[in-house]
Amino acid sequence: MTIRLPGDWQGFAKRSTLGTAGVLLVTVPCQQLQASFAVCGFLLLIVVLLLSLAGDLPASVLISFEAVIFLEYFFVDPRNSFAIAHGEDVIALVAFLTSALVVTRLVSRVIKEAASTRLERQRQARLYRLAQQLLTLEPKVAITSALPERFQTVFEMTAVAIFDADTAETCIAGKSQQNVASSVREAYVTGRDVDDHASGVFARLLRVGQRTMGCIAFEGLQHPESAAEPLAALASTFLERIRALRTASETAAAAQSEVYRAAILDALAHEFKTPLATILAAAGGIREVGPLGPTQLEMMDTVETEAARLGTLASRLLRMAKVEREDVRPRIEGLELTPLIEKLADQYRRHSPDRRISFLKPEAPVMVQADPELLRLAVTQLIENACKYSQPGSTISICIEDQPNSTGVLVINNGSSIQLSEQHRIFDRFYRGSAGAHTPGSGLGLYVARKIAIAHGGALDLEEANANSNEVSFRLTIPSSKSETNDVIRAG
Repeated sequence: MTIRLPGDWQGFAKRSTLGTAGVLLVTVPCQQLQASFAVCGFLLLIVVLLLSLAGDLPASVLISFEAVIFLEYFFVDPRNSFAIAHGEDVIALVAFLTSALVVTRLVSRVIKEAASTRLERQRQARLYRLAQQLLTLEPKVAITSALPERFQTVFEMTAVAIFDADTAETCIAGKSQQNVASSVREAYVTGRDVDDHASGVFARLLRVGQRTMGCIAFEGLQHPESAAEPLAALASTFLERIRALRTASETAAAAQSEVYRAAILDALAHEFKTPLATILAAAGGIREVGPLGPTQLEMMDTVETEAARLGTLASRLLRMAKVEREDVRPRIEGLELTPLIEKLADQYRRHSPDRRISFLKPEAPVMVQADPELLRLAVTQLIENACKYSQPGSTISICIEDQPNSTGVLVINNGSSIQLSEQHRIFDRFYRGSAGAHTPGSGLGLYVARKIAIAHGGALDLEEANANSNEVSFRLTIPSSKSETNDVIRAG
């Protein structure tokens, strides 16, 4: 049901008065001139049709009934009465009234559709102007009040608020009387659009595909049923543009950081090798100079051991940086796996005395086809991670599983766990989970280790653990057959 505004009643009264005056201007002269029913009816029909051009159906209906009453009273025999002597006069009066009402209805519809078309053209023009302004608006990494201000100004709204889900920020333009900022956040949290005609607040979720990026709320928007959705689509497009720029900025920053990191690693590793070689040579010279006491010999052993360890770390840094930057092309050769793993386990027993490192040696030799240096680097990374992220006093277990077509190396540590929400990202480049916030590292170890495994035609996976298990297990798998390995490498 449509409720007329005071302005509509004034227009109705004005048009009804004009119509009544027109009916009288036709009826009085026709009566004085003794005009026929047909002449007067034709003139009255013109009056009704002219009034119908205003598109006011109630006024046209009222004047149509007035015209029929005047026509029947003054120009249908017997005249000056409401009695009708001939049946054809009834048909003529009904035809007159029907024609007047049908024409009035059609004209009203045409006027209404013309008004709707005009409003649609205005809305399209405003949308086009808003889109132009948004294109010229420089997108920032985070939204500012300039974005909702464009919506509020072009569509002449009381207030506009936009909520960005990525940054959890809300920007407002205009002076809200209904707390539109609260409405936009509430709509996003509930995941539903808002249509509050009483307060004049309308909110729309901003979606791209299946992803909800935020929400926009309008206060004082005219014709919200047709304008809200296109405005929300424009806001979604702009927010997606901001998100793409944010991602590109982060990617560019990461790439630039990686360039600096690689350069620093190379420089440091090379710079370390020269003084380390000098230290080792000097230590050897001291041993040859003369007899040393037990304490001195122990100190010399410590110097040589730690210098050798630093040299190994420098070489590993160089190798990891190279593997991370370039395609891995392993130099395949026959390799017995057990001595390699046993040597690494002994090495980390010395370096991490507060961890219990156990290696379950297989009964028979295990032969694999692999690049010894790369395989050593991958297994080293798994053992180092197990030491780094486990609790002091915990046990780290290493074992070899020899299968018909593959060989697996399992590295298991207890006393720690990886959150379920982080498990799908632990092999990503530079990713460090919540546990890594308190542990030194670059976030490249598992990425490089998996890259090495894939280059051998194998895989590196995180084993599934029980829900209540406080244990982390990684499995490094490489093919056992030389022909299969070579086929995978050639295919790659």
